[in-house]
Amino acid sequence: MIPYRDSIPCQYTPWVTWSLVIVNFALFLLQWFLPEAMQVHLLYFYGLVPARYASPEWAAWVGLPPNDYAPLITHMFLHGGWLHVMLNMWMLWIFGDNVEDRMGSLRFIVFYLVCGLAAAGAQIYANPNAAVPVVGASGALAGVMGAYFFMYPYARIVIWVFFLPLFVQVPAIAFLGVWVIIQLYKATNGLAGNEPYADVAWWGHLGGFIVGVLLHRLFLLQERGPPPGFDLSQSKSS
Repeated sequence: MIPYRDSIPCQYTPWVTWSLVIVNFALFLLQWFLPEAMQVHLLYFYGLVPARYASPEWAAWVGLPPNDYAPLITHMFLHGGWLHVMLNMWMLWIFGDNVEDRMGSLRFIVFYLVCGLAAAGAQIYANPNAAVPVVGASGALAGVMGAYFFMYPYARIVIWVFFLPLFVQVPAIAFLGVWVIIQLYKATNGLAGNEPYADVAWWGHLGGFIVGVLLHRLFLLQERGPPPGFDLSQSKSS
């Protein structure tokens, strides 16, 4: 199942959300058309390799500058495949515009990057010896979803059931709550199995979500409330 749309209208044009979607797709297209060797180079030098910071000697030995912290930001704008970038950008399209609506463009981009940095820190802490690059906007997106979770818990999310012409509506608190449970299960399951998160940065997702929950109120503009006529009894707002 995948979310199709939500029920919250926007009062302002979400310029940053649209720009992030365009930039991420543009960078992925550039990455896609590079020779394979250059793609690998790009992912290792600009993706987040936790061992690069946890083991500086190893990083220097393999040729990764250990004091280069740009990947903490640049990894958010790289993706590992078409499905990866499309899912991330679709989720950002659904949830990002409403969060930006309440924060304003400047505060929203700062919030987005802060959540992405927190996600990177959580993943490095959880799996410091990982030598595989972590890429994607998922950590920053998780922070946006955390903000949405508390701003509009009773908004209606329209879900498309795969392979069926079936659309169902669920409260945002249910959809995002299940998402969090899945991330937590996957993260702790990897910990118990001593195979920490080789496929997806689960702890990064959780870190971004938690920081989004904790910090989103600090970024809200007081003069921007919920959309006029919006039924607060159906969607409580921060």
